[in-house]
Amino acid sequence: MVSDQEFLEKLVKAIVDHQDDVKIDRKVDEMGVLLTLHVNAADMGQVVGRQGVTAKAIRTLLRIIGVKNNARVNLKIEEPEGSTRGEHRAEPVV
Repeated sequence: MVSDQEFLEKLVKAIVDHQDDVKIDRKVDEMGVLLTLHVNAADMGQVVGRQGVTAKAIRTLLRIIGVKNNARVNLKIEEPEGSTRGEHRAEPVV
């Protein structure tokens, strides 16, 4: 059976352009399993998707893996250094 971390790594590496920069940290506590995903700043848009649709789909698939392993699996996507997310927003007019 494929572990949640292996599954996430294969899935994300199939989506991104910089596969060598994909890093996943796995932490287990009383709340369940927390997978923290680190990707290249240029790949953030591909991982999150439009309006977060891709990230939501990845989280859904991880929940299914968790149910099969009797664990609650959560995904945290780390904002990489140099990410351009949010820089294109217009400044408020005063």
